[in-house]
Amino acid sequence: MRQGRRDGFREFAAGRSGHLYRSACLLASGDTHLAEDLVQETLGRMYLLWGRISRIENPAAYAQTVLVRVFLTHQRRRSAGERPFGEFPGADGAQPVAGGTDPALRLTLLEALGRLAPKDRAVLVLRYWEDRSVEETAEAMKVTSAAVRTRSSRALSRLRGQLGGSLAEFAGH
Repeated sequence: MRQGRRDGFREFAAGRSGHLYRSACLLASGDTHLAEDLVQETLGRMYLLWGRISRIENPAAYAQTVLVRVFLTHQRRRSAGERPFGEFPGADGAQPVAGGTDPALRLTLLEALGRLAPKDRAVLVLRYWEDRSVEETAEAMKVTSAAVRTRSSRALSRLRGQLGGSLAEFAGH
């Protein structure tokens, strides 16, 4: 019984780790070390409850919810808002070039996400990276649907302000 539980969790973790890590990188604004810590904490919490979680309808969605909650908890615990990192390309105010695989664009977007408040970042990652509904996002963040709509709108407005109002070109439209 225990071996089957462990094997089931290992299979789940192996299949979801990459996706969790990519989401964590967005939440952590490109801080790969923090992203790894967030994923490790998420998987640790998932393992502790795996007997119950493995029976729910969508353990992958639950893992994403746990990841966001771990991230928000981490942000509340931080004693200082400073984050050490070097200058990103485009940080001098120059407009980055749009493109699907442009590393400078990716870094510029991560930098812009990093300037948002943690809850703003979380709502954007859940709504637009994870493609969750307003209701699913509200449940993951433990807020109302109206709060998600308001926060999404304001966070997108802040992001547009940082990117010079050209968010459509960054979204590939």
